[in-house]
Amino acid sequence: MRVFVKNQRNCPLMPCTPRKARVLLKQGKAGIINYKPFTIQLLYATGETVQPVNIGIDSGAKYVGFAITSGNKVFGKGTIELRDDVSKLLTARRIYRRSRRNRKTRYRKPRFENRGRFTGWLPPSIQSRVDNTIHWINRFVDVLPAPKVTVEVGKFDVAKLRTPDIQGEEYQHGDAFGFWDTRYYVFARDNYTCQICKKKGDVLQTHHIIRRRDGGTDRADNLVTVHVGCHADFHQGRIQHTFRKPKLYRETAFMNILRRQIFRRLDCKITYGSHTKIARDALALDKSHYNDAIAITGIQAIKSNRHWYP
Repeated sequence: MRVFVKNQRNCPLMPCTPRKARVLLKQGKAGIINYKPFTIQLLYATGETVQPVNIGIDSGAKYVGFAITSGNKVFGKGTIELRDDVSKLLTARRIYRRSRRNRKTRYRKPRFENRGRFTGWLPPSIQSRVDNTIHWINRFVDVLPAPKVTVEVGKFDVAKLRTPDIQGEEYQHGDAFGFWDTRYYVFARDNYTCQICKKKGDVLQTHHIIRRRDGGTDRADNLVTVHVGCHADFHQGRIQHTFRKPKLYRETAFMNILRRQIFRRLDCKITYGSHTKIARDALALDKSHYNDAIAITGIQAIKSNRHWYP
């Protein structure tokens, strides 16, 4: 990973090698202005000749690959891991806040003016990952001389993934279309039969295959029909049964949101995975986030590609 450089006027120059940066710092000709990414600023006047620089971003729901190239050289590459604990932290904060308010002897009237959702609101867990992705892109743009940014995004049709032959008005019809609610649809789908004991009759309930606290949803494919008694015995451990877990599409939904946010908030070139694969195979690179990012930059041949473990 090369060291980013800025001149006395705070304008970005071409990155230098770590050795050269150490010499400049030791001689007092430069100072450290940032650690993430590591950036130095020259303390003496210098020229401002630069070469074309490309930034490739392989966006993802959990990891973001980045690469910086110029000519046939790779100046830097790595993988950024996005946070996935925001939802749990907000849940813990809500529990502590409610407990603290319940311990108070004086109470205030509820305030509802801060409960609304503004236009463009996103769930905090999604907003955090979107902001982090765009934040790191802007950080690299800030320390490089007029880079050309290319971002790989994903475009998914979730309804098509769930039902490949869907078309026309079927997009407007959910699983429970024509039923009173999702619960009655699940009963009818399972033929009013308990999915644990395989018997009819008795009072029926719906059971979440993937628990809500584990990321499960109230969609019909995550619900099954069970008897009240079987339901209680299953949760108390007196009955062992394995349900077929549904496929979750949270990552695909996030990638659709991220694509729209990048269109709105960034001035960059957009590419897709089908083009990235062809470019990566032409460069004979293994499949990884940062290798995808190298291919995204549009580099034709690699002369210098020092391995760096992210």
